[in-house]
Amino acid sequence: MAKDTTEPDFAGEMSEGYGFEGPVVGIGRPFPTDGDPLTEIEVGIPLSLFNRHGLIAGATGTGKTKTLQLLAEALSDAGVPVFAADMKGDVAGLAAPGELSEPVIERRDGLRTAWEATAFPIEPLVLDESDRGVPVRASIAGFGPVLLSKVLDLNETQESSLALVFRFCEENGLPLIDLEDLRAALAWLVGPGKEDLGSIGGVSKATVGVIQRKASQLEAEGGDIFFGEPAFAVSDLMRHTPDGRGVISLLDLDGVAQQPALFSTFLMWLLGEMFEELPEVGDPDRPTLVFFFDEAHLLFKDASDAFLDAVAQTVRLIRSKGVGVFFVTQLPTDLSDEVLSQLGHRVQHAVRAFTKRDVRALKAAVDTFPITEHYDLAEVLQSLGVGEAAVTALDPRGVPTPVAATRVYPPRSRMGTITDAERAAIVSGSDLLPRYGERLDRESAEEILSARLEGDRIRAEQEAERAAREKAAKASAPRPGRSRSRSRRSDDDLAGQVGDYLSSRSGKALQRRVLRDVLGMLRR
Repeated sequence: MAKDTTEPDFAGEMSEGYGFEGPVVGIGRPFPTDGDPLTEIEVGIPLSLFNRHGLIAGATGTGKTKTLQLLAEALSDAGVPVFAADMKGDVAGLAAPGELSEPVIERRDGLRTAWEATAFPIEPLVLDESDRGVPVRASIAGFGPVLLSKVLDLNETQESSLALVFRFCEENGLPLIDLEDLRAALAWLVGPGKEDLGSIGGVSKATVGVIQRKASQLEAEGGDIFFGEPAFAVSDLMRHTPDGRGVISLLDLDGVAQQPALFSTFLMWLLGEMFEELPEVGDPDRPTLVFFFDEAHLLFKDASDAFLDAVAQTVRLIRSKGVGVFFVTQLPTDLSDEVLSQLGHRVQHAVRAFTKRDVRALKAAVDTFPITEHYDLAEVLQSLGVGEAAVTALDPRGVPTPVAATRVYPPRSRMGTITDAERAAIVSGSDLLPRYGERLDRESAEEILSARLEGDRIRAEQEAERAAREKAAKASAPRPGRSRSRSRRSDDDLAGQVGDYLSSRSGKALQRRVLRDVLGMLRR
């Protein structure tokens, strides 16, 4: 319950303490927990401070996604492009006008806010090859060795070896597009091409084996779908309609919700590309782009320390590019402390405490908020209804504003999914589909190295056949002098045999007989 429910003190602190200038994205109106909303006061986040990052948290069914939807609508109207991860497909309801139902009428009238059913411009994106949106891909080379090392959770030695592989491929015209290309390059450099790295170092078979195994694991978790061409240009996330509204890019993750590695790989690449390509703008009047990552706990579940460090560093630095990042999850404790410390805007929906573990989670959630004298925040967070939240935002000085129990405005778009026919019509009319719809299969490292291996095999076979033919030709050709040599050897052998015979007793007897016969003839 509220510790101080007197309207003048509460309203005075709200109106005087914020000091906001310029347009404000309204979230709702504050209320004492035992009274009606204070309709002359609006709780919101200044448009110019959306690059300070934020958190939308709460138990299942308390209205987190509707708050995301509300903020996306307001940002689009203000000319700010939005990117949102759509885990369950219901954020795509932004594309269709909402219905003026009884709950909407009651909320509209109770908060005294204008409401008109409105459809917003969305661009459905997918990480797979489905027809639910425009495919988003990145090449291995575009991903880079540093980022890939963090995704694969490599140590320093393995990371340096991977960097050598990237350098070798770049210098030798071997495009690294997908994981097959990476595996082919690794196999080449510890096999037939082992000497190719002689001038810049080498890679060991053990290190290559580790990288190969981790690449295969990433592939099994969906990485083979994400890596490829044509690579998605992050500038296509920052588009506007002809009437100046910001386009809301929705990444459909309904089919890959059980593949957190794929989602985290994409997130690291996307934030890294944004940081590298966007210019420094400091604190602009309006953000360049705002990200909303629904079911953010999936990003950090079983994540490596390298991944957590990379996300925290990117979130901290990307603010200067005019980019805001909002994480949507059940509890603040789902995020790492370093990431949580970067999130100045908080929209905390109800927290349910049914078990001792829930009670500990509730206390941890309360500890992440600034101290307030108006509420017992632990009680308030348990008593909030659907579409109500405890809200605090950073003021222009970077100081958190007092926490306000807030009844959230109803979204003007559909609070539910769009039909398959509606989605198909949006996708078929996309300006991006002709550019990214078909996967490009050009010659890359795997094909080039396979062709090189095949060429080496064919040359080796041809050389072996040539050597065999030469050997056969030499064996069958007549060799001069060889028959005379054999004749000489035959004559010598015969002479030796005759000499031996003549030296024998029979030979000597034959000699005497012949000699007598010759002498007898002479006497005649």
